[in-house]
Amino acid sequence: MRISQRAQRVEPFYVMELAKAAADMARQAAPGGRPMIYLNIGEPDFTAPPLVQAAAEKAIRDGRSQYTQATGLPALREAISGWYASRFGLSIDPGRIVVTAGASAALQLACLALIEAGDEVLMPDPSYPCNRQFVQAAEGTPVLIPSGPEDRFQLSAEHVAAAWKPATRGVLLASPSNPTGTSIARDELERIARFVRDKGGITLVDEIYLGLSYDEAYGHSALGLPDGVGDEIISINSFSKYFNMTGWRLGWLVLPPALVPAVERLAQNLFICASTIAQHAALACFAPESLAEYEGRRAEFKARRDYFIPALGRLGLRVPVMPDGAFYAWADVAPLCDRWGIPMQGERPGEGGSWALAFELMRRCQLATTPGRDFGLADPGRYLRFSTANAMPQLQEAVQRLEAAL
Repeated sequence: MRISQRAQRVEPFYVMELAKAAADMARQAAPGGRPMIYLNIGEPDFTAPPLVQAAAEKAIRDGRSQYTQATGLPALREAISGWYASRFGLSIDPGRIVVTAGASAALQLACLALIEAGDEVLMPDPSYPCNRQFVQAAEGTPVLIPSGPEDRFQLSAEHVAAAWKPATRGVLLASPSNPTGTSIARDELERIARFVRDKGGITLVDEIYLGLSYDEAYGHSALGLPDGVGDEIISINSFSKYFNMTGWRLGWLVLPPALVPAVERLAQNLFICASTIAQHAALACFAPESLAEYEGRRAEFKARRDYFIPALGRLGLRVPVMPDGAFYAWADVAPLCDRWGIPMQGERPGEGGSWALAFELMRRCQLATTPGRDFGLADPGRYLRFSTANAMPQLQEAVQRLEAAL
């Protein structure tokens, strides 16, 4: 069977490959042995709060499961608009909001609506690997720009200006970012967006982790940039992370008004609509009781960060930039690789350094992590991503195991 070149260009999602290896190793463990601790997947250990679960059950009982508009339930679009007003002080017209089948569908719709074959899209290295695949699926070319600790692992306006070429269509940013949990400073984000606008390009900002910001200096939406700049941003968001609804597959886009009809046509043809049950359930996310629950959980995520990252540092696993959001620790593991005799370059590309170390940690510590191989090309062997989405006792046990192994 002939496989399309498009499909063959898609690289494996290595975090999932590691997850399978961790599960296999856990199954083969001796009875009574230590269980595997999973700090590899970026999924909150919290689930949807009680009001959201009850709303889903009610929707099922009431038979409210038929198609919605392709852009989503009007009431949900209005509720999302209200959240922007109450949380960020922004007035977002509900007509600019399109509810999608997860942030993945949002990214796919945005890329298909805006990217032509051969267009180049700039993004930082490291960055979430699937974002590159959405650009490629639209026949575009992702251009990864090395972005180190001195740049908070983010693009700067200088990066963008230096990399801009005639084929460049725009930028795809994430703030806060996966894998680093770092955000782009507001003034830097404005400079990037203004430069891109002056070039006639597009600025897409993945704000999936925006609700999980811990620092007021960074907890802002690109939609609020001044002088109309924010009105031209394409913002991608999700109910998965802050709202703890990962498997419900629900997200949204905020679009410039002129782009809404094109995205709506694409959504009608590719997805029909997002899950109706999930949409009715998500309305309960914005009830005062649910929002209070989410804010308590955000505080818990921050407490986990504040414990785990200093603990890693004491063990010699330095996190060069303290994450201001999300639930990740992007640790420099080169010293540990050197200590354990792990070469930074493996026999095959991408399999040295943190990749080999991840398997070693599974063997020695029964600890699953995510190597940098997924997230870029610049220095993938140097960094390892820990997810702090697990409960505090799990994080404490992980630190104890690392300390014993070291």
